[in-house]
Amino acid sequence: MTINEIQDEIIEEFSVYDEWLDKYEYLIELGNSLEIIQENKKTPDNIIQGCQSRVWLDAKQEADGTLSFAADSDAIITKGIIALLIRVFNRQRPQDIIDADLYFIDKIGLSANLSPTRANGLAAMIKQIRYYALAFNALKK
Repeated sequence: MTINEIQDEIIEEFSVYDEWLDKYEYLIELGNSLEIIQENKKTPDNIIQGCQSRVWLDAKQEADGTLSFAADSDAIITKGIIALLIRVFNRQRPQDIIDADLYFIDKIGLSANLSPTRANGLAAMIKQIRYYALAFNALKK
């Protein structure tokens, strides 16, 4: 699936919830289904700077050129947010990640319903994923 197809799927899933409390519960469910980063990857180098809670993110490039991500967080809402981002970006090409317009964040109301510190954390997570994409993209050249 393309990044936009995945975003559209997420928008559709969140549209069934009218209340933000229900959306938060769904975020928590998504976080619980996250493929957790290996314990040996929970290093200071893999902590995303700018998040109030601790979020670890690791990336690797697959043989087909796409990137795979694994993550974890010590906060349940943040874990759900990184799970959403990984769902959008996992198994995508670095250039597609770099070029992606992340419209689903506004469409599901996430950016409007996050505290300022969580919004900063969301921006930091996106920035780190794009840094990985830039680094892997530079390696292939």
